[in-house]
Amino acid sequence: MKLIFFMVNDRTVKIMIKKIKTKNILLVGGAGYVGSSLMESYYENKLIKKINCLDWLIYKNQKKDSKIFKNKKYNFFYGDLRDRSILNKSLKNITDVIILAGLVGDPITKKYKKLSEEINYKGIKNLIDFLKIKKNVDKVIFISTCSNYGIVKGKKANEKTKLSPQSSYAVSKVKIEKHILKLKKTKICPTILRFSTAFGYAPRMRYDLTINEFCRIAHKEKSLVVYDPFTWRPYCHVKDFARILLKVLKSKNEKVKNEVFNVGSDKLNYQKIDIVKLIQKQKNFKTEYLEKKVDPRNYRVDFSKLRRVLKITPKYTAEYGIKEIIQKLKDKNLKINKKDHGNYIIKQYVK
Repeated sequence: MKLIFFMVNDRTVKIMIKKIKTKNILLVGGAGYVGSSLMESYYENKLIKKINCLDWLIYKNQKKDSKIFKNKKYNFFYGDLRDRSILNKSLKNITDVIILAGLVGDPITKKYKKLSEEINYKGIKNLIDFLKIKKNVDKVIFISTCSNYGIVKGKKANEKTKLSPQSSYAVSKVKIEKHILKLKKTKICPTILRFSTAFGYAPRMRYDLTINEFCRIAHKEKSLVVYDPFTWRPYCHVKDFARILLKVLKSKNEKVKNEVFNVGSDKLNYQKIDIVKLIQKQKNFKTEYLEKKVDPRNYRVDFSKLRRVLKITPKYTAEYGIKEIIQKLKDKNLKINKKDHGNYIIKQYVK
């Protein structure tokens, strides 16, 4: 608190102004789809004084965004999160850590099973244990996934719903969640955020996520094949992830410590066929629906805890994101093909 004295009608008046404590954040895996959106969103935010980004740039089509790191607010550290020397450098003067890193998505973790286990479980687990002993670190936010629910019939999944991971990606997330929730007496303030399926435009774009992918195919190929069109998923724009993460960073520790939050909106629970219909309102294309059980996941999610405890809800609609992506795809300078801008192939040096 800061005391300020001033005169009113010859009387001295005293008021107290709460001083805002700025944050120095480390984004582990910050050069990815969500991380690049966070840095863009926090560009002029006064609460966040500095952002360090630690990233190994593991995907074949991934590179450092030089435009972002021209700003003095941002520092880039190239390296593996399992390397303690680079981790120590990236943690200098850091107050809070957001863990985004890993092989992200079901297809990529299925393709690289051993690497997925080494990074997504063992690597992240060791990182959290290392952060426990760092004196200056306060909040540690682990980005998990609503995919942990797997299959939920007849109701919406809330934070207490039994988890039923259907992929190695979700299995690792669940194991890390369990490890975090055992940290009852630690000095750090750990929080778990189960993200909905992301959509929307970001500096490091991914077109292998449902809404983004459907928009790309509809625009570029004019014909879309949709498997299992009646399966449910929750969705959330990357800009809303940035808003909600900021809310967690600003919240008092007693409100978020050892807590799990589903991140998304009840209004954004959609079946795949619903997404197609929304895109068709803006773009004409042919569609074929096939029931092949390619992906067994089928779940709707309850986000009432996010509204009740943190007093925040997403504000960006699926329609907004679809319009945004289609507009970007109209840029003649944007050259993409089926295997670009997604988590498809790992660089050879990553082990």
